[in-house]
Amino acid sequence: MKNILFAASECVPFIKTGGLADVVGSLPKYFDKEEFDVRVMIPNYRMIDQKWKDQMVYKTSFYMNLAWRNQYVGIMEMEYEGITFYFIDNEFYFSGDHPYGEIYQDIEKFAFFSKAVLSALPVIDFKPDVIHCHDWQTGLIPVFLKDTFAQNPFFWGIKTVMTIHNLKFQGVWDKNTIQDITGLSSYYFTPDKLEAYGNANYLKGGICYADEVTTVSESYAQEIRTPFYGEGLDGLLNARAGSLCGIVNGLDYNEWNPWTDPYIYHHYSAANFRREKKKNKLALQKELGLEENEKVFMMGVVSRLTDQKGFDLIECVMEQLCAEDTQFVILGTGEPRYENLFRHYEWKYKGRVSSNIYYNNERSHKIYAACDAFLMPSLFEPCGLSQLMSLRYGTLPIVRETGGLKDTVEPYNEYEGTGTGFSFANYNAHEMLATVEYAKDVYYNHKREWNKLVDRAMAADFSWDVSAKKYEEIYRKLTY
Repeated sequence: MKNILFAASECVPFIKTGGLADVVGSLPKYFDKEEFDVRVMIPNYRMIDQKWKDQMVYKTSFYMNLAWRNQYVGIMEMEYEGITFYFIDNEFYFSGDHPYGEIYQDIEKFAFFSKAVLSALPVIDFKPDVIHCHDWQTGLIPVFLKDTFAQNPFFWGIKTVMTIHNLKFQGVWDKNTIQDITGLSSYYFTPDKLEAYGNANYLKGGICYADEVTTVSESYAQEIRTPFYGEGLDGLLNARAGSLCGIVNGLDYNEWNPWTDPYIYHHYSAANFRREKKKNKLALQKELGLEENEKVFMMGVVSRLTDQKGFDLIECVMEQLCAEDTQFVILGTGEPRYENLFRHYEWKYKGRVSSNIYYNNERSHKIYAACDAFLMPSLFEPCGLSQLMSLRYGTLPIVRETGGLKDTVEPYNEYEGTGTGFSFANYNAHEMLATVEYAKDVYYNHKREWNKLVDRAMAADFSWDVSAKKYEEIYRKLTY
């Protein structure tokens, strides 16, 4: 039996701000239980819902030095869906209203968490063969393992995997402060280790010291080795190319299933979507006050409203996107300029545009089920989950060919009768608009082809089973 520990700053169902939580919460359930004992360790934030707190059992506590500070470390434990979860408790660090605050506070908070993860292992009597670290918040774990803990025989032989969910966030702060917080010697603060462009960088430390580095799609693993996507670390990622691979994220097919989804109006499957899917469209039109018409082309967007997600492209051609033969439904929050843009267009085209400037999980399920197409023109997208959800619901994605979008959406080829969606290559508003127009043409004038696209989209398999097997291969490679 191989022991695997996931260390991360968030995890469903306890705490979630983004896709990282979905991965850490879902993936462990899909490993082969005969071969892998996978457990998860996250901070015990104050704002974790009380219903989970009530199920946690106090395991033990101790004091740990973080450089010159002496800090309390409590360990709570619970089992959920067959997986053991540990929660690192410390009110000084984890009592805020949000898992992340100001970066200068987070730098110390996650230095504490990284060291506490390692310090807790002998106390809970769980020695992992592999510690799987997620994003910059756990970047110091591989560093501490090679330094502070290297003298203790308990830690000998433990391997580490560093997964980059979004390279944009790296945990950067000034060198002297981080040296003071971590207690690491100046040996570690050189350009071939934690130092980057004069500052110290947690994610860089993780990439340098981990045994394997992964990211969340094959294309993103290639892209981040170029200056445009590399966020200043492309040189290091090229140097580590032999230990770098991309594994596309999966989707929890139990939660996202149009046949059983409790949030949608009418259940449907690949067998009966031609008849049943449009009932969701009519129901959503009624709920949102749009013109009720099952034949009109309805396009959805569920996203953070930021430049990274391609909203500058949408802004550029918004007038054309709101054509008379199209309904446009937006759900999400983000930059005020985009929030106001969509509010304006809802006011201008009442009955055709619905702008939902908030986030609501139930409404997102309804949009995936009701729309005909789903727009995702991202500037960069490490993996993306929205396109996987839309494929699952037979809502054809219209995406830019980048990162995980390129790896998961096969563009429609009318000559070969292949594809699961539509895509465009250049980050260009009119190229995006032309792709939307092409999709509309297929929808209105080649309905049989459109339905075959939906058949193929719903047959695509992006469940966690596929990804879990690839992670299992990495763990085996590291532990043999």
